[in-house]
Amino acid sequence: MSDLTKRIEQMHRKDITIAWAFVIGLWLSIGFVAWATWSLAPSGAARTLLLIGGATVLVFNTAAIMAMLRHYREDRDFMYGLDIKFLDAARAARGK
Repeated sequence: MSDLTKRIEQMHRKDITIAWAFVIGLWLSIGFVAWATWSLAPSGAARTLLLIGGATVLVFNTAAIMAMLRHYREDRDFMYGLDIKFLDAARAARGK
């Protein structure tokens, strides 16, 4: 396995971890907001609408992150290869 392949895998793994951390953080924060504001909703209908809205946000954002990760996996070598090329060029320009 070449050094470039290892670096690509490391960058890809890091991006996957960050993306899933964001998704988990989003789910936890929406859940906390729902819990913390539950008593502030004026009626059961309002609570239902707020829950549906929050669930919609969670489902669409989670699906978008999953689609992004799928795209990253498909074009991983190209995208991360370019990133590494430009990072190496910038590092060389700085003299490191």
